[in-house]
Amino acid sequence: MNRIKTLLATGLFSIALGSGPAVAHPPVSADKAAAGFEQDHVDILAMAGTFKVRFDMQESTPWVAGYTPLERKISGGDEVVRVIEDTGRKIVLQHMLVAEHEGRTMVIKHWRQDWEYEPTRVLVYADRNTWKWVDVPEKFRTGRWSQTVFQVDDSPRYGGWGQFETQGGVRRWRSNWTWRPLARRDAVRNPVYDRYLSINRHQNTPDGWIHWQDNTKMGLKDGKLVPIVQEYLLNTYTRFDGYDVKAADDYWVATKDYWAQVRAEWACVAEAKGGIAVDEKADTGTVISGRLMELADEIQAGRIKTAEAAAEARKLIAANTRKI
Repeated sequence: MNRIKTLLATGLFSIALGSGPAVAHPPVSADKAAAGFEQDHVDILAMAGTFKVRFDMQESTPWVAGYTPLERKISGGDEVVRVIEDTGRKIVLQHMLVAEHEGRTMVIKHWRQDWEYEPTRVLVYADRNTWKWVDVPEKFRTGRWSQTVFQVDDSPRYGGWGQFETQGGVRRWRSNWTWRPLARRDAVRNPVYDRYLSINRHQNTPDGWIHWQDNTKMGLKDGKLVPIVQEYLLNTYTRFDGYDVKAADDYWVATKDYWAQVRAEWACVAEAKGGIAVDEKADTGTVISGRLMELADEIQAGRIKTAEAAAEARKLIAANTRKI
């Protein structure tokens, strides 16, 4: 927990919890919130569908002497996004990558995003291997949505809150400042930074949507967190169905009950233990991620029953998480 003390000492932890955007985004009136709710709901649901995705990553400005920004990296793939829950005030979107490898179609359960309207708290990244509940200030709840992003095994990645706004004729959701753990693309490099301080923006386009990230890569220097380099990351989702969409839907039909139980177990841990503390590896995410994913594949292949797989998953989560 030394790093949390460092965050508090430097004031950066308070930035991440909302003091920065609070200036740019004053409280929303109840009337304005009610008027915008339906459009917010429509805009979130519009992120579901079938897409060609382009990931464009660019380190730009170094903030410390002697650091050379990485060359721009562009990658992509085919992604199916399905609505797996919609209660009106909560929407859950599950992403699945579809890839061809040696003549075979492979489905990789990808990230998940949970949206909640007027949340009272958010599960946020607090330090290495640790996610904690943080209250949303009461005066900034009205009309706002939280977005919590989860990793491939449904463990948390980052969370934040913000509002939909229209500027220059473009409507977008903009988060508060949020802390995030390193993505695997960076973690496997053993870099000098060890986390990101980020603003996320989601906005619809005529043929899909974009997820725009403004990431300050942070690292410890002489016991203090300092900015190392700025990164601009643009994920572009363009509507496209010229791939094996059915493979993703078949995977989800076969495994959705298992993943529902996995999500429920992570949620129970977060409640019972005051958040989630689980060790991670640079190349795989959590130390149990590989096995949790394998169990889903075994269900689809008919080698294990859902109940048996879910029981093993619960044991793995319980054994590898700690009280905050």
